[in-house]
Amino acid sequence: MSKFLELEAGYLVIGLLIMLITLFVGSRPMFKKGAAPRALLVVGFILAIFIALHHNVTTSRMAEVKQAFSEGKDVICESRATRKVAQSVTVNINKEWTLNGDVFASPNYSRVFHTARCILPIGRVKN
Repeated sequence: MSKFLELEAGYLVIGLLIMLITLFVGSRPMFKKGAAPRALLVVGFILAIFIALHHNVTTSRMAEVKQAFSEGKDVICESRATRKVAQSVTVNINKEWTLNGDVFASPNYSRVFHTARCILPIGRVKN
């Protein structure tokens, strides 16, 4: 559950805002009585599906990244520190990178990278 909250906290907040907007709009006088609860059910169901799908896609990609890293393959991680040049960092077990839980770290690099922000290079993705 903690991994779900860690990965999806931003989307849960956005979903809450969407639910509040749905409640506000659904409770306006131009809609029939009882429209707000039905709208909340429909929107909540759709949001739950999208958030669950996002979680499943993210965790499966994280598993693929961890497996590729343990096999000595390159992994590309997003670097948010620099937006102009070198927006990605190549992580490899042979270049002194370690995997601690879901986080890549290296003594030669000042930042750590969460596996949720990493991908496999094109052409090395499993089919």
